[in-house]
Amino acid sequence: MKTKTCIAILSILSCFFLQAQQQQRGIIGTTNWMNNWTNFKPAIIEYSEASNIIAGTIDKDTKLYKRNTYQLVGTVYVTNNAVLTIEPGTVIRGDDKTCGTLIITNGSKIMAEGLETDPIVFTSNKDVNDRKPGDWGGIVIMGKAPINSLGGLHTLPFDLDPLLNHYGGQDADDNSGILKYVRIEYSGRKLSALKELNGLSLAGVGRKTVLNYIQISYSNDDSFECYGGGFDLNNLVSYRTTDDDFDFTQGAQINISNSIAIRHPYSSDISGSRCFEVDSYDKIENTDINKLTKINANNITLVNLEENNQGLVRESIHIRENTFFTLTNSIVSGFTPFVILEDNIGTTDANLSKINFKNIVVNNCVGEITSESSGNDPAIKSFYSKPELLLNYTKIRNSDLFTMPNIKGSPDFRVNQNNTIAIGN
Repeated sequence: MKTKTCIAILSILSCFFLQAQQQQRGIIGTTNWMNNWTNFKPAIIEYSEASNIIAGTIDKDTKLYKRNTYQLVGTVYVTNNAVLTIEPGTVIRGDDKTCGTLIITNGSKIMAEGLETDPIVFTSNKDVNDRKPGDWGGIVIMGKAPINSLGGLHTLPFDLDPLLNHYGGQDADDNSGILKYVRIEYSGRKLSALKELNGLSLAGVGRKTVLNYIQISYSNDDSFECYGGGFDLNNLVSYRTTDDDFDFTQGAQINISNSIAIRHPYSSDISGSRCFEVDSYDKIENTDINKLTKINANNITLVNLEENNQGLVRESIHIRENTFFTLTNSIVSGFTPFVILEDNIGTTDANLSKINFKNIVVNNCVGEITSESSGNDPAIKSFYSKPELLLNYTKIRNSDLFTMPNIKGSPDFRVNQNNTIAIGN
């Protein structure tokens, strides 16, 4: 009986602890989960020269080994339902001259499961100190999960082989493989003024795909862009991207948790760079409006490193019409303003109820939740001023808000446990 009582007490205490942790704001963890596998100074890392070339088409199961360093040359397609497996610790260097780009086509898989102490690295083939955003293409994964384009299929605007460039379908459980403990550095080549590769493009990806512990640094366009599909994203790091950190469109149904975007004024472009860009479609006439984008974001940290220099960093979140978006238990620090709603979003309760914010520290932001058309609209302010939403507007130094926000060392952007506002107590 005593044993059962002890077990019951421990179970209750565990539930209380889990609940308390879930209510904390920003990224969470009993330890700093960004240790060991991330790298915030990739320009100075001496990667080995490539010993093997990856080029053309991979149409049968293939494995890449840690003992080799690979150079990704041109657009490399994984086709014919083949599985590309990558050992922990393997380094793949994207070729600058040919815009090395890895494409996992519809039906194929990538199994890139690194270790915390031995991550898989995709990076530039340039020498130390010559690396820059857009040195190579990036990684594209195309799956068979639903999107909201009419007909259920679509293509990506990346000048890909038209026979292989298609994604979408009806398989919500589609599995495109695993990316875990993976770094992607200096990707995002701009193909033209209107065509830009991302660090990681996820198109029609299904929910059996595993996407955890991924750091994208110095992308020349978006870090993570999701075109439809439905899956979970956990423990992501976006660092000094030129455009958006997390971009969602085409009816994407995404849960993203315990993830961070770290922005810098000198790494943003003039087009308007945001941490979250959320919309449902490019053109409504080409869209099944019964499948609108729905994003649930929990325990997110969005931070501008330069507290007194907005530079080209603008709002943290831009939300377009006919989109469902929820942000909870999070910290947003150093943006102008906190959120912008597209001017087509009406300010009635019915429209605003699709866009939810709860238990958030909004720190050092110049402006709250605003509208493109009406600025600080009274109806918006009234809707989001309810006490139960727990939106705390503060002015706290990053060094006081976070445990160790010094990016030159081993940064720890978990909340400072001495800060009762941020903790949520």
